[in-house]
Amino acid sequence: MDFLLNKGKGMKKILTFSILLLAFLKPLFAQQEPQYTLYMLNPFLINPAIAGTYDYYQIRTNHRFQWTGLKDAPVTNSISAFGPHSKKPLGFGGSIYNDITGPTSQTGINGVCAYNYQVSTEIKVSGGLQLGLMQYKVDGTKITTHDEVTDPVLGKEVYTSLLPDASFGVYAYATSFYGGISVQHLFYNKFHLSNTDTAGNRLRLHYNLIGGYRYDITGRGEWILEPCLILKKVVSTPYQFELNAKLIYNDMIWGGFSYRTQDAFSIVLGYTYQKRIFVGYSYDLSMNDLRKYSIGSHEVVIGYNFDALKKAKKKSGKNSKKR
Repeated sequence: MDFLLNKGKGMKKILTFSILLLAFLKPLFAQQEPQYTLYMLNPFLINPAIAGTYDYYQIRTNHRFQWTGLKDAPVTNSISAFGPHSKKPLGFGGSIYNDITGPTSQTGINGVCAYNYQVSTEIKVSGGLQLGLMQYKVDGTKITTHDEVTDPVLGKEVYTSLLPDASFGVYAYATSFYGGISVQHLFYNKFHLSNTDTAGNRLRLHYNLIGGYRYDITGRGEWILEPCLILKKVVSTPYQFELNAKLIYNDMIWGGFSYRTQDAFSIVLGYTYQKRIFVGYSYDLSMNDLRKYSIGSHEVVIGYNFDALKKAKKKSGKNSKKR
């Protein structure tokens, strides 16, 4: 990875090696899941219990371009779809994602089944299980030094590890609030990224705790304030908090901010057309040393909501309103 920083050959080697190390070690020793800022538009990506909590099927695509300005910076793309069974309290869904950082990449495909339980007239609880496959890959052909010396460990080979994966989540929700917890990488699998990597590395458990509230400012549903908090914890690493708040006008236009500790401050914007098609955008400004070399991160979410499947339940007094 060659960053064209005109600060002398010695300094350039140090910076190149440091950022390469950051990019390579990121999936191995810290957050092993792709980073999202607009998770509030697609919480299904971090909690499988979301499947079936809406009365309709929906499809979402997430596209994230991290640390713009750095060559070989992370790029993440994903597509997911989920929704309810038309008659039973079940939900189904699936997702495919690809996360690339220079010579390393992570690809996954997952399927989800969830069960929803009516606790009271207002509150429901859902539990979901996700099963899938994950592939880690390191492309040695993309790793070179300034002197064009081949890496002595990886050489010019491509190394891959294919692993089964699983996640579990619980989610409680009502018209005005929601909250849940999920655990990712339940199998705690070990993977190897080269022929000489005898020790290997493990997929660490990732915990996500999320909670949010929808406050009707005017009492008529015209202006809605929605704060949201998420707590992330990866085993053997510090906690990370994310605070989000967005102001929604007529369920059509919204804007807000997001703050992620030890990482970035973000501006978020969105628009929904006739409660069917929506698009969301975020711009992240790094709050760590990377801001010296990057002009920020961009993320876009595009989605579509299909027709409700449970309209008939209105006759029984159950809530089938789109949330």
